[in-house]
Amino acid sequence: MRVFFFGMGYSSQASAEALRKDDPAVEIAGTVRDAGRAQALAAKGYDIRVFDGERPGALGEALSGASHVVVSTPPGALGDPVLRHHWADVARAPKLEWLCYFSTVGVYGDFGGAWVDESAPCHPENERSRQRVVAEDEWRSFAREKGIPLLILRLAGIYGPQRSTFDRLRDGTARRIVKPGQVFNRIHVADIGRVTALAAQRRLGGVFNLADDEPAPPQDLITYAAELMGVAPPPEVPFEAAEMTPLARSFYADNKRISNAAIKAALGIDLLYPNYREGLSAIAN
Repeated sequence: MRVFFFGMGYSSQASAEALRKDDPAVEIAGTVRDAGRAQALAAKGYDIRVFDGERPGALGEALSGASHVVVSTPPGALGDPVLRHHWADVARAPKLEWLCYFSTVGVYGDFGGAWVDESAPCHPENERSRQRVVAEDEWRSFAREKGIPLLILRLAGIYGPQRSTFDRLRDGTARRIVKPGQVFNRIHVADIGRVTALAAQRRLGGVFNLADDEPAPPQDLITYAAELMGVAPPPEVPFEAAEMTPLARSFYADNKRISNAAIKAALGIDLLYPNYREGLSAIAN
């Protein structure tokens, strides 16, 4: 197996590590936006190329020899950067047998706190999520034309080591903003890695949500993390009175509970970290 990751970021690195853990012979290649990051990842034995999404990258055999391709680069106003610059290169890859696209649960939009599964319609509330819907459709068309399975993983809010509530408490940016009835969905990066690795091995196709078992109010995570750190949590701030950037405020426009039953059934697994308490406790230890 040779896996090529467009966008060797947080989730892709966790997926690469999970693949190598299961089979050290798996070959890993991928892209980053600048040469500095490429050097750091190359030290792990990965074949890393530079692709900034603005112009084609020199991907060569790293891509043409791939059996599996995972796309973790976000779309923009001009569409999906991989399809824009490397559609033909991916299409010509002779050994390609599986595609994976990391999307977002934001494509569903607002459901007033109700449970949502993969059968729900997509009514995205912001431009970022609307671009994701378009990119999903484009990758479906590509996979049909290529005749290979495509896995679309709609990811909830990602957290994990070096990217959690603990870090925001330490740097003073954590805020307990309270909007009654609001819940968010999240997923530990280790679960993204494990699910991606298992799906790649089985060449699983389809659209699946990937979120933990317990959507929860965002302020609860901060309170719990503060308890684990032995510090006082920041004061609660009503949503209406909170000063936020338009981007931060836009996240509160979506209120839903994401069902993960389909992906667990498809792979026959339970999550490593089924709720934020277990996930945060593992990071703390």
